[in-house]
Amino acid sequence: MATGNWQDDLELIRDAARQAAEIAHGFFGNAPEVWWKNEGRSPVSAADFAANDRLQNLLLKARPNYGWLSEETDDDAARLSVETLFVIDPIDGTRAFINGQKTWCVSVAVVHRGRPVAGVLVAPALEEEFCAAEGGPALKNGRPIAVTAGRRDDKLVIAADESLVKKFDPAFREEIHRVHHVPSLAYRLAMVADGRIDGTIVKRNSHDWDLAAADLILERAGGILQDLDGNRLSYNRAEVSHEMLVAGAGHAVVSLAPHLPG
Repeated sequence: MATGNWQDDLELIRDAARQAAEIAHGFFGNAPEVWWKNEGRSPVSAADFAANDRLQNLLLKARPNYGWLSEETDDDAARLSVETLFVIDPIDGTRAFINGQKTWCVSVAVVHRGRPVAGVLVAPALEEEFCAAEGGPALKNGRPIAVTAGRRDDKLVIAADESLVKKFDPAFREEIHRVHHVPSLAYRLAMVADGRIDGTIVKRNSHDWDLAAADLILERAGGILQDLDGNRLSYNRAEVSHEMLVAGAGHAVVSLAPHLPG
């Protein structure tokens, strides 16, 4: 499929993500009903389901031949037999959303033959929108963004779990400035894409829906998301979770990767 057609898909998912974000934002700060899944480890709210329903209705009506993978929809193995599908997280950062923190977003991607070709993140509480299509620029609120070109003040600015950073060699720890925890993984990758931070470390058990849209936005901003063997991610596999990952501008990935376990 031509790049121009992915631009059409980008416009489709951007409109749908905006609508879903508006719905979710209507629940924000209004104590939506919450349930617990994954044996009580993960919350899901009425806002997640409402946003998911709007996305599913809009997107599959427009592209009935595409597959579907969403955090809040029962997985259907039929997606494995299609080349192109939507990969959705109706609210990435549900814990933050429930707690009244603004760092949550609606994440929507089109994945073709295992890689994202269009992606959108809409963070309505922050009035921010990130998007990209294959072959085009990464944009934040309509303006091009790019990863950092090098360290600032000799420090590598990263988002990472403190327990992991503590395991770094003491000399390398001195080179790190760790920002406060950002609960939405997709938004954290967007922070790398727009140059607020140099890189981030993604703990194991992230999922396709957390990553796909942000992966493309980061790539088009000049950055990298890879596993610890240096491989780019493949999406729409039978197993949708991933091992530990590293993301960042090239200089950050080169610095971080040797210090990560495995």
